[in-house]
Amino acid sequence: QVQLMESGGGLVQPGGSLSLSCAASGSIFSIINMGWYRQAPGKQRELVATITNGGSTNYGDSVKGRFTISRDNDKNTVHLQMKSLKPEDTAVYYCRAVGGDFYWGQGTQVIVSA
Repeated sequence: QVQLMESGGGLVQPGGSLSLSCAASGSIFSIINMGWYRQAPGKQRELVATITNGGSTNYGDSVKGRFTISRDNDKNTVHLQMKSLKPEDTAVYYCRAVGGDFYWGQGTQVIVSA
């Protein structure tokens, strides 16, 4: 089993920046991929960004060039740096880890509003 603890999130004005972090614990040796997904009200959960153990990254089209995902393997933590935030980035952001199974965090709210 893998447990995920998310931190960060909150309220930010359009054009602002925000960072999210996700720390993994438990069977971390099994993790091959970590990342972030988000779900806005009334919409399906969508890919934000993922990163493999080797550092390969993948981004959703709507966040390319604005968001950056990074990974601290020593701390078993993945970070998401979000810049130039837009109101449409408002959503609950979920951390996900892949390792024998799919594991999800509880989610953290990001609100982009003036």
